[in-house]
Amino acid sequence: KTIYPQPPDALTASRSFSLAGHIICGLICHPDNEHILYPLGSTVVIQELDSKKQTFLRGHTDNVSCVVVSKDGVYVASGQVTFMSFKADIILWDFQKKKLLARLSLHKGNIRDLAFSPNSRYLISLGGDDDGSVVVWDVAKREGVCRSPASPRNAGNATVVVCSTRRDETFVTAGSGTIRVWELDIANKRIQPTECWIGKLKRAMICVRMADGDNVFYVGTSSGDILQVNTNNKVMSEFGPQKKKFSLGVTALLLLKTGDVIVGTGEGVVALCKGSNYKIIKKIQVHGGVTSLTRRGEGHEFFVGTNECQIYRVNYTEFKEELIAACHNEAVHDIVFPFGSSKVFATCSKNDIRVWHTPKNKELLRIITHNLTCHAIEIMKDGRSIISAWDDGKIRAYTPETGRLMYTINCAHSLGVTAIAATSDSKSIISGGGEGQVRIWEIGEKTQKLVEVLKGHTSAVSCIKIKDNDQECVTTSLDRTCIVWDIVRFVRKTMFLANTLFRCVCYHPEVYQIITSGSDRKVAYWEVLDGSLLREVEGSVSGTINGMDITSDGAHFVTGGDDRLVKLWDYKEGAVTHIGVGHSGNITRLKICPDKKYIVSVSADGAILLWKYPESH
Repeated sequence: KTIYPQPPDALTASRSFSLAGHIICGLICHPDNEHILYPLGSTVVIQELDSKKQTFLRGHTDNVSCVVVSKDGVYVASGQVTFMSFKADIILWDFQKKKLLARLSLHKGNIRDLAFSPNSRYLISLGGDDDGSVVVWDVAKREGVCRSPASPRNAGNATVVVCSTRRDETFVTAGSGTIRVWELDIANKRIQPTECWIGKLKRAMICVRMADGDNVFYVGTSSGDILQVNTNNKVMSEFGPQKKKFSLGVTALLLLKTGDVIVGTGEGVVALCKGSNYKIIKKIQVHGGVTSLTRRGEGHEFFVGTNECQIYRVNYTEFKEELIAACHNEAVHDIVFPFGSSKVFATCSKNDIRVWHTPKNKELLRIITHNLTCHAIEIMKDGRSIISAWDDGKIRAYTPETGRLMYTINCAHSLGVTAIAATSDSKSIISGGGEGQVRIWEIGEKTQKLVEVLKGHTSAVSCIKIKDNDQECVTTSLDRTCIVWDIVRFVRKTMFLANTLFRCVCYHPEVYQIITSGSDRKVAYWEVLDGSLLREVEGSVSGTINGMDITSDGAHFVTGGDDRLVKLWDYKEGAVTHIGVGHSGNITRLKICPDKKYIVSVSADGAILLWKYPESH
């Protein structure tokens, strides 16, 4: 009787600490005023505002490029990016049931923008640079009605589309040097464009908002001014401000029933403006360029999304901002938990180290060091300091509560510090550098002393793990070697050679074995005593494995890499038991929390995802 292996179960992503902040109008407040939606990699996140509970809409094969919600809140539509000349999908979702209704495919390469007609009869889609067309879809029939080139030949590409607030058959597209008002002739299945006259102005349009009543619409430009265009005669009626324009362009607009306009700029200014010259009445400064402004309810408060992956809640009357969500906007290089605690964890990236509180899903601390990249971090076992490895060759230690710099070890490595680990007594640090050296540092109350330099690697050290007894450590390198060191006598004990660029390593907590992985996509089991290879299993079908972590009992371990999948393994069987799909960037590191309730994975697109650890394990 042949026994076939069980197919792996799915890991469930419970929370994310990220959003795709660079997408214009990517942050949307749902008409029920209880949820916000935003794209995250290849998923769309629906988050409850009060409880912060998240639901993920999965179905796209690549990064989501735009999201839109129908006026009645019944439908959600999202478009994606794909490879040149390949068809890019639009997915229509049922918001209440959180399920996929239809997959619409006509555009190639990229979906630039989407808009629902006011009664949700039609969905208008705008293709990217390679496609250049606008398509009208019948929502009920789930099929295309008609298609047309989006912009005239003498103009640039259309980048944004907005529908009328009253008529299903009217919509507006705008882009580089073009503003068009379209009329749908449903009987003949045609759309007829009319180019709007804006005089001698040469502008690149970034955002469009239609005023209630459909008489005029407002267009924000990269030049920092706002055009007001009459919908009936298709002529620009006015534009402003005439003199002091908004710095780095008008990237988002919000129209109020009072006739005032809230303007978001590329410089990060959110301003309440009055009159045709857009005189600033109130303004606030947010971190990063504004990409989204979305109203909640009647406008008593609104949300701001920025390209630095921040979400702010702003009270309209007080005009004060409150940061409600933030994340890295660069690749996350490492993630670490404090000893014995699962309530907080720390991550590092370019320019900063951040500490996160998992129960409340929020950022507790941000340690900023401008224009430098942190490659690795570790929290000392006594919990008194966060030690970090930086590309300027320095090791920096910070207090976990305030982020105050405690000490700096200058010139720790000549080609940047690439890996770091600390002993359990918190008295020693082991660091690895880009030149391949492993250095042991003695940390005193006020002094940091170099004890020994271990030379064995000829390329960058990628990972360091210390055995529980603090008497030996294992280091992996991109020179295809993995070395076990005696850190009491400072000698090499064992060296493993393999045809792979080693990326990660783990000690088994009970058996005297280690597991490694890297660019050959295999997970290798090694006997530490004699350096023999015990077993080798296929870890990934495509791409390097970059991160690995093992449970405290050694029964299971997790891996993640360039295939963007989180895999949970049975150690003895050498088989995958669960797979998590959700990342849109290459996974760089991942960790199992100490109480085994969830797995945290971080990726090159700045995302941090929390996965429920299977209860059966």
